[in-house]
Amino acid sequence: AGWGRRLHQRHRQGAAVIDLQMGNTTPILGGTDHTPLYHASVMFALALLIPWSMVIQRWLYGVPGPSLHSVVSRFRFDVFGRALLLFSPVWIVVNMLGAFFTPSEQGFWSHTDLIGIFIGTLLLTPLQAAGEEYGVRGLVFRVAGSWARGSRAGLVIGVLVSSVVFTAIHGSTDPYINVWYFVLAAGLALITWRSGGIEIAVVLHAVLNTVVFIGAALLRVDLGTALQDRSAGVGSPYQLVPTLTVVVITAVVWWRTRRTGPALTPARIPLRPDVRL
Repeated sequence: AGWGRRLHQRHRQGAAVIDLQMGNTTPILGGTDHTPLYHASVMFALALLIPWSMVIQRWLYGVPGPSLHSVVSRFRFDVFGRALLLFSPVWIVVNMLGAFFTPSEQGFWSHTDLIGIFIGTLLLTPLQAAGEEYGVRGLVFRVAGSWARGSRAGLVIGVLVSSVVFTAIHGSTDPYINVWYFVLAAGLALITWRSGGIEIAVVLHAVLNTVVFIGAALLRVDLGTALQDRSAGVGSPYQLVPTLTVVVITAVVWWRTRRTGPALTPARIPLRPDVRL
């Protein structure tokens, strides 16, 4: 795990040095220049949480890494596809409207920078979101849940701890933003538990982040300032709209799995878990 963190740091520092030579001071060096290179380096570093989480789980607990995918130890693309078709339309609209109802400070973007941000976002942001899911809803959720003896207590602890960790690492002091992060994290944790895998959470997180970054680029938002300033007063009441949307989506997944309950591993239930959406 230690060498993994060092590799993350060297990767981001290397990108920062290149940016500095080009006259840009990125957030890792205390600046606010959110360049395409910096954007891609952050996305790539977080995407590496996918293999790192599997390695850490194997190293600490002896559990095969692929079990982080789902109860059948593989990424279920059928579940992923159905979730993408069912939830993406409304999820995109809700988050795009948020860009208009919560205006941010604009910055200067050259055409080259915009193209770079677009390409980096489309190629790497879905992987970045997946990395966070494997790290938080996968590894942290599982580790925290193992602290309790009973399954119900483990679920509660797993959801609470992973949600608090997810909220804390985003470093906001704004009540609207913190409620949003906590509800999003708790909803994705419950969805992961009910569906027996990480796929639906990856869809929601990937669509969210991709829409946010693409929308910010289209509106010429100063990403360096916007992403760093999460102080009290930055959030707005509109943040409650995506928050409630997460609650509704979680309820839909819960309702669709009401007959089978949470999906279990094949060792505990011989039939393939029914997680149709």
